[in-house]
Amino acid sequence: MRIHVNRVEDSPAFPQRVDVVVIGAGIVGASTAYELARKGLAVALLEKGIVAGEQSGRNWGWVRQQNRALHELPLAMYSLRRWGELGGEIGADLGFRRTGCLYVTKDEAELARWEAWNAKARAMGFRNVSLTQAEARERMKGSTTPWIGGLWSPTDGRGEPGMAAPAIVEGAKALGVSLHQNCAVRGLDIANGQVKGVWTERGLIRADAAVLAGGAWSSRFLRRHGIDLPVANIEGTALRTTPAPEVVEAGCVTGAGYALRRRLDGGYTISVPGHGVVNLAPQGIRYAAKFREMMKAKIGKKIQYRLNGQFFSGPDAWGGWDFDKTSPFERMRILDPAPQQALVDEAIRALVADFPVFSGIGVAGAWAGLIDTSPDLVPVVGNPDAVRGLTIATGFSGHGFALGPGAGRLASELATNETPFVEIDAYRTDRFTDGSAIRRPEMM
Repeated sequence: MRIHVNRVEDSPAFPQRVDVVVIGAGIVGASTAYELARKGLAVALLEKGIVAGEQSGRNWGWVRQQNRALHELPLAMYSLRRWGELGGEIGADLGFRRTGCLYVTKDEAELARWEAWNAKARAMGFRNVSLTQAEARERMKGSTTPWIGGLWSPTDGRGEPGMAAPAIVEGAKALGVSLHQNCAVRGLDIANGQVKGVWTERGLIRADAAVLAGGAWSSRFLRRHGIDLPVANIEGTALRTTPAPEVVEAGCVTGAGYALRRRLDGGYTISVPGHGVVNLAPQGIRYAAKFREMMKAKIGKKIQYRLNGQFFSGPDAWGGWDFDKTSPFERMRILDPAPQQALVDEAIRALVADFPVFSGIGVAGAWAGLIDTSPDLVPVVGNPDAVRGLTIATGFSGHGFALGPGAGRLASELATNETPFVEIDAYRTDRFTDGSAIRRPEMM
């Protein structure tokens, strides 16, 4: 595996019955299990691979509210608050540091979009700082780019993907959650349209509710039960550098063709924003028309397409399976694609071109991961009509790490029929299949 995540030990006894099963131990599943346990419920957290083995351990580590889709902003604002609370609450370091988030630009149109967003976000209670040309250049001292302005959010932060979800899972276990890794859920046990349990490779666990937080695998899992969920799994590449000087006060920066986050090990995580690969496979082909608006937006010009072995296997393939036989989730415990070397090289080139002080910086490691992306880049969190007792929390479109704590609370409330703490109409599960117009993404 090309990444490192902190190890979490499994619980000793495999449960026969619980109140809720959570499928997937990324940060959303971990946070959901934790919140359910806080309510005093018996919870099983099941993972086909290891905790944070896929995108929750491979993301950039940004924890931001700034430049979110306005539908996401309340969830992002709550999540930032929880990021600041969870370490003390659990008694573990999640790697979270409130070091601010900085966006700078040399594009007048982009600056105008940011200002229009700011006016709406401030009406919702979010506060950040619009930077003048002089202020942007001062914050990016040492940069060679002629910045014309920017945005600065001092309350945003950064986290360590290899630490965060494992720490939350440890907190959940301390509250009684039963964790089982290398234990794929093959499907739901359903009677008269109601969840009665889940079928795993180790047998049946009885439960009246289940939460699916399976990331890139969620759509394929749901199709087995007749639920259509349009998702595009976009493969992104990132890298970590060798230790390097801290040249910008902000912990997270979007600059000239690169995005960077300061790491606790003294290096940086770097990527080329918006660029990725879509593996041509049956799922993507089936749902392609749903992504027309997204592709018309800025991201469409940055995506490449390729045909490889994932046409026949992996999360984008087609075909069913029997619950008493090996499932696709067991055949691929951890999706660990090779990074795109061209994007690794481009990220370093763009960084050094903007900050010559980084000349000679080394690449300590690189990786790729699949980002479960919805057609409007807004998460899917809700209860499908087709199966009572099922809650879906997926399609976070690269925002799941930051939104994880809030998404966990929301999913836990939906799983227990409580009133959601935020408005959920924008997240509903059927918005891409009920004839509603698909919104063009507001922000990336």
